[in-house]
Amino acid sequence: MLKGETTNAIGSHLSLEKFKAIPCSFLSFICQCVLYYQCVAGMAHHAIVFTCWFLLIVPMLCQFINNHQCIYQGEERNQNFYQDGDVIVGGLFPLHYTPVTTVWSFQKKPAPTEYKYLNPRALRWMSTMTFAVMEINQRKDLLPNLTLGYHIRDSSDDIPTSLKGSLLLVNGQPDMRQGSSCAEVRRQPSPVIVGDAASGVSMAVLRTLGSFSVPLVSYFASCSCLSNKKEFPAFMRTMPSDEFQIKALAKLVHYYQWTWVGVIGVESDYARFAVQLFLKESVRYDVCIAYVHFYPVTLSREALRELLGIIEASTATVILSFSGELELQTILKECRRQNITHLQWIASEAWATAKTLWSDFSDMLQGTLGFAIRKAEIPNLYSYLRELNTSSLHVSSFLGEFWEETFNCRINGSLNTHIHKEDVKNRGPCSGEESLDDVYNPYTDVTQLRVSYNVYKAVYVIAHALHDMSTCVPGEGPFQNGTCGSLNPILPWQLLRYMKRTSFTTLGEDVRFDENGDPIASYDLMNWQVAEDGSLLLVKVGFFDASLEEDKDLVINESMIMWHRGDKAPESVCSKSCLPGSRKARRKGEPICCFDCIPCGEGEISNQTDSIDCLRCSKETWPNQARDQCMPKTLEYLSFQEPLGIVLWAVSTFGAFLTATVLFVFVIYRKTPVIRGNNMELSFLLLLFLCACFLIGLTFIGKPSNWLCQIRYTAFGISFALCIACILAKTVVVLMAFRATLPGSNVMKWFGPAQQRLSVILCSCVQALICIIWLTTKPPSAAYNTEFMSATIIVECNVGSELGFWCVLGYIGLLACMCFLIAFFARKLPDNYNEAKFITFSILIFFAVWITFIPVYVSTRGKYMVAVHVFAILASAFGLLLCIFAPKCYIVLLRPDKNSKKHMMKK
Repeated sequence: MLKGETTNAIGSHLSLEKFKAIPCSFLSFICQCVLYYQCVAGMAHHAIVFTCWFLLIVPMLCQFINNHQCIYQGEERNQNFYQDGDVIVGGLFPLHYTPVTTVWSFQKKPAPTEYKYLNPRALRWMSTMTFAVMEINQRKDLLPNLTLGYHIRDSSDDIPTSLKGSLLLVNGQPDMRQGSSCAEVRRQPSPVIVGDAASGVSMAVLRTLGSFSVPLVSYFASCSCLSNKKEFPAFMRTMPSDEFQIKALAKLVHYYQWTWVGVIGVESDYARFAVQLFLKESVRYDVCIAYVHFYPVTLSREALRELLGIIEASTATVILSFSGELELQTILKECRRQNITHLQWIASEAWATAKTLWSDFSDMLQGTLGFAIRKAEIPNLYSYLRELNTSSLHVSSFLGEFWEETFNCRINGSLNTHIHKEDVKNRGPCSGEESLDDVYNPYTDVTQLRVSYNVYKAVYVIAHALHDMSTCVPGEGPFQNGTCGSLNPILPWQLLRYMKRTSFTTLGEDVRFDENGDPIASYDLMNWQVAEDGSLLLVKVGFFDASLEEDKDLVINESMIMWHRGDKAPESVCSKSCLPGSRKARRKGEPICCFDCIPCGEGEISNQTDSIDCLRCSKETWPNQARDQCMPKTLEYLSFQEPLGIVLWAVSTFGAFLTATVLFVFVIYRKTPVIRGNNMELSFLLLLFLCACFLIGLTFIGKPSNWLCQIRYTAFGISFALCIACILAKTVVVLMAFRATLPGSNVMKWFGPAQQRLSVILCSCVQALICIIWLTTKPPSAAYNTEFMSATIIVECNVGSELGFWCVLGYIGLLACMCFLIAFFARKLPDNYNEAKFITFSILIFFAVWITFIPVYVSTRGKYMVAVHVFAILASAFGLLLCIFAPKCYIVLLRPDKNSKKHMMKK
């Protein structure tokens, strides 16, 4: 209780002024002591009351003290550009890049980060923003009662610098005098920020300011991840999302049939999300990725060696790069050193119009294709940029630094302390006669106003939203109960609501946004070409418009494109396309674009390039030689025009003529003993039937028809039956004639001429009966055979009844066997009267021919089967003719001395 009373007494006698002198940290320490004492003293009732009073009064005193004293964390630097107005629009631009690496020891106050290079292109973006603000302030129809101002900071393409700059923009900036009030700021807070250029930097800023619903309108951040309204609800942009750029790139690659593409990107959210989208989109067009490689922002020698090793080892000649200009310079320099200069580069929008790469790598980048954001011509911007001179450089250190960099001189009283600390003493003073008209610089280059146009539109989006807020009629506003947005103060979340509803037209373009805060996507397809003076000529060779139909959104004018090498687009494939007539066969374990080309099989075609399967032709058609088209099959049959048909026709004709000649000889010498002694009548009949056999061979030549097929087989069967019947009768007569010479034999009365003729007729009638039954039940007919895998349709005679065909052949064979047996029995008769041995030999030839014929006939098809049949007919007919009649003709014509009765009677 004693300590409690003492403390209470102290608390009652301390004045307010004395409390001001007590640091809040000290008061906090007292709080902890009191709490400790409370625990030790046993938690008495009045001690608890005192403690509660003390805990309440101390924070109030600390707040009172802090309201009168503002401590600025950081250093006020002159790296900003400010113009006052009713509404201050914040701006973040990457005016510097490549930080100088330093290691802080914290033995002294860390110095601000320095950067190696100034970015004139980003400086033009910044000046475009100031120009747009000036233009809007001069208009009477837009924001007539409000004046816009701007507060621009350098983000340096660096997350820490961007975060610090964004916090300064949204909090205003206090006076640096110690003890000044935080309520009194030198510069107004910005309710909205235009920026930043990089997707990764924008994401970091959004994660900091998003909780306060401060709108961020980016002019160059294209990562599709920023369209996620759950994570980035306060984000808008005038730059199309990468989702549409990736669709355009995938369609471009597919258009030129580049199915084997390398993809590289810098280690950043922008590149990672873009590559991820491209991999997903490329699957739709059967495009394979040869390799995907991400490299660090600062390329070490090891990282560069790894990247170039991947590029050199790949067969891909087309490479898609999601990177910035600076990283690409290092890569291109190493590519040149290793003589990797054959690549066709595809540029992302980040460097599709980056002219700074051309001066050193024009030979490698000629023919580069890339999609750039929409270009516009902003009236009066060029003259505004050219107004920069030595008298206007003191407004901002950015402008002074740019002037000193461009003309390598030192401005008197320059605010520039950012870099050049090493060589500032070596620079002479600026004469004041320097002019931007005398030098080329990206700052004044307005030929490719793309990102600058996005900055211009971003400022106008904010202006139109503020205009809508200022002209809002109470009761018709977008908020609850139709209330309008507050103009004093401007609440960022309300301004964001108006910005998302904004729709206007500027420079002929309709500007509006979708539910994700993304604009309508439209890109120009740019081709890097060499101008007459060797400079870079960015030629628009096509465009992509996401608002058009799917098959019409990409338009390319191929005649305007200049390629890296040659006059046509390069090839970049893992495997060359399979031409019509073949199909693709995937290689195991490799991407779908890597395959082998397999020719289509028999009877199959493929009429498209890169066919997966071959198509089978119909039975009436057959592939052509290239196997890319089914052609009508040709008709195949043994014709009189082909060599084989001509030979068989000639042999048949010769056989018939030879038989007729023999018959003529026999007729002339019919009274000679040799002719008379060998059954002249049967010999004449046999010769006539053999002549018919030779001529019947001709019926097998020519295009088959139903009647020809029926005649062919019927005539064949009957003619050969007649021949064999005649031979059989001759053999029986010879045998019986010698048997009749035996005492008491009366056999010959049964084998007279009438009986001989009757036997021939009876034997032939059996064959004729078989043929009649065959023709009436299932006759032969012409057929078009398409069952065989060939380019022809076989026109053949279908035998109809297989049984009938083989019965005909079997009956002929039966007669031949009977002839052979009887001739065999007559082999020991006297030679002069015995022709049985000749008949035996002729029948052996007959058997040999037809026994050989059967397997050959069964195993062949088409015209060759017919040729085998004709050959068998001719061979057997020649065998009978020569074996039976050649010896007699020899005696009659060459040995007439033996053609006498005396000689015939010799034993």
